[in-house]
Amino acid sequence: MATIHFTERTQATPEQFVASLTDFGPGRRALFPNSADEYLRVHAEGVDHADVTEGSGGVWERLRYDWSDPDRVVMTTTDSNLWGGASGHTYAFTRLPDGSTQLDVVVVREGKNLKGRVTGLLLGTVGRGVLAKALRTTISAVEARNRLPRP
Repeated sequence: MATIHFTERTQATPEQFVASLTDFGPGRRALFPNSADEYLRVHAEGVDHADVTEGSGGVWERLRYDWSDPDRVVMTTTDSNLWGGASGHTYAFTRLPDGSTQLDVVVVREGKNLKGRVTGLLLGTVGRGVLAKALRTTISAVEARNRLPRP
């Protein structure tokens, strides 16, 4: 099992970031490089939760999104072609005195089959940079969406 932690800073508020994380409309890939429109399917959506399948490049997962806590979004994997067990993502937001937001992201990847275990091992080592780049792309896209200056 790979557990990968990232800490970044953004000019977006927690509310702006949550609004982007929970926008399941077309063009999601512009915000989240690993979420292609052809994989995107919203099964159910409520005021503070959603059940969504997304993915790209042959990897998909069904996630239960929970944003009932305004400072945290928890995405729990409920089904996937690779991931099982404790897999998922957590985004936590801390408002900083200068008006920016510290973003703490934890990605857990527990492979449910051989391909998942190998992919998880690669993500936890050499693939970490790929995930870091995707997160930076997301931060830039969220800031651009909200017309915020980059520091």
